[in-house]
Amino acid sequence: MNQVVRATYLIETSLPLERAAEVLAGEQSTGTFIRVARETDDLRARFAAQVERIEELPPSGLSPLPGSVGDPADRRRARVTLRFPLDNFGPSLPNLLAAVAGNLFELKELAAIKLVDLELPAAFAERYPGPAFGVEGTRRLMSRPEGAMVGTIVKPSIGLPPQELAELVGQLAEAGVDFIKDDELQGNGPHAPLAERVRAVMPVLLRHADRTGTMPMYAFNITDDIGRLEANHDLVVGAGGTCVMACINLVGLAGVEFLRRHAEVPIHGHRAMFGAINRSAQVGIGFRAWQQLARLSGVDHLHTNGISNKFFESDEEVLDSIAAVRQPLLGGYPTVPVLSSGQWAGLAHATYRAIATTDVLVLAGGGIHGHPDGPAAGVASMREAWAAAEAGVPLATAAASSPALQHAIDTFGPARD
Repeated sequence: MNQVVRATYLIETSLPLERAAEVLAGEQSTGTFIRVARETDDLRARFAAQVERIEELPPSGLSPLPGSVGDPADRRRARVTLRFPLDNFGPSLPNLLAAVAGNLFELKELAAIKLVDLELPAAFAERYPGPAFGVEGTRRLMSRPEGAMVGTIVKPSIGLPPQELAELVGQLAEAGVDFIKDDELQGNGPHAPLAERVRAVMPVLLRHADRTGTMPMYAFNITDDIGRLEANHDLVVGAGGTCVMACINLVGLAGVEFLRRHAEVPIHGHRAMFGAINRSAQVGIGFRAWQQLARLSGVDHLHTNGISNKFFESDEEVLDSIAAVRQPLLGGYPTVPVLSSGQWAGLAHATYRAIATTDVLVLAGGGIHGHPDGPAAGVASMREAWAAAEAGVPLATAAASSPALQHAIDTFGPARD
């Protein structure tokens, strides 16, 4: 194929950096702990991963991974880029991961190893069509041609019977919300099965659409065994639904790709369990690498978290994640960044100043449901804050003419303007 994948890692090791990089390249392509008879020079020239770049970095000062070997006094840290021939695995996401991730996290020569970036060849674009709707299709389906897309998560996360869920959805629709989603915890449990949620929610949304000409997008969580994804999707679409949600790490990249081939509506990609993959600085897969795989597999929306979030990521990391999702991948793949986790109206100005776009879906759970004047005021506060930020109107000025926004600041503040 004469095409290559470049994978970039952060490593720490007590070996000489060049030797550690060679161990990594060999383990993830042709090598074993000793050269064997059929590992010819010609075979290695064609199939062995090559060390392309080593950039030494200051040591992290973190404890080594369990089982790593060598004198800690000799430990060094580096950013290493390997070049893998595409002939080794072809344009296949599961087999790509076997090469660029695979066994590397278990190498005892490495005291830390994290895959932080990928550079993929055009062959992946030829095989994986990616998001079918993206930013433009999502805006069209929710009738929100401009401005930030404002959404929320069903709260309480679980426990609402379908009828109470339908009442809540009706309130949110009347409030003018663009998007509502099931929580990742709300799948197909016996207390509120997917079929019953669809049967309760969709008539409410369709009646609202008949009255107003617009219908909020509701992302039903259809996460399940791969063999059930198609039927779950068809249940939603058959009732008039316009979005389905899948937890990417739980159904797997191959599961998302399977769903994408069948889907007639946008796929809302939730990153549940991503912390297990990314949180450690010493081991795992960073967001810049992972988001490429998620987008290729076909998600139209992808969670990035938002600033001042309730989880572990810093604002700098979140903003880099948003930028990564907005950056064209292989010339396309226009996935919508989804800002979530602790979001409320008082973060709109700081967020907009940092990202300079409203092509984002901003989800506020408590920031809408916990508003002291009710969910409608929560939606209004979000809408008015983002509109003011985009127009360059200071937050204090906007709040002076918006009780909903002022009460949000009083309740959730301080704001970040």
